[in-house]
Amino acid sequence: MTANNEILAQHLKNFAALSDKDIAESEAFWKTRKIRKGEFFNMQRMVCNDLGLVVRGIFRIYYHDPKTESDKNIFFFSENQFVVSFRSFISRNPCWYFIEAMEDAEIIFISYRDLHHLYERNTNWLHFGKLLAELFFAYAQTRAEEFMFFSHEERYLRLLDEHPNIIERIPAYHISSFLGITNPSLSRIRKRLKK
Repeated sequence: MTANNEILAQHLKNFAALSDKDIAESEAFWKTRKIRKGEFFNMQRMVCNDLGLVVRGIFRIYYHDPKTESDKNIFFFSENQFVVSFRSFISRNPCWYFIEAMEDAEIIFISYRDLHHLYERNTNWLHFGKLLAELFFAYAQTRAEEFMFFSHEERYLRLLDEHPNIIERIPAYHISSFLGITNPSLSRIRKRLKK
């Protein structure tokens, strides 16, 4: 078993309590892909066909606004997280976002078709699909609630909790965009927290 297969197997066991037999059944469907910094896992206006598990690297999901020519960061995914445009993946409609590697990255991925093949053959994989849907629903609802109920500083701390070393890994303006604040505001928050 390769190192990536071990990472995948451990993650699938932790995430959905899949057995060695369930995982072995899926092994032929998972593939490894290296994505260089600045390259895309998925493009805006394209259907997202793959579900990836991040082995190394950070990805951002962002919307490019053609009117303002600006990017708005919506999510970050890093090691041991699934990366996908979930609405596009399940609806088979074009994605509204770009998913870009923020540093040289590696993922293990499975196609929509192969995952559905597993759902049809094995109820444990169907349970995995249910948990995946719940996870991405929770991500979306949490993101909306953070903007309603949390201050900029609290949102920043929650981001660090989920991605502990993100500040050292990506430019600050991407974090400002994600938090919905300006770069100077982010600098003030960081200074305050250092005290």
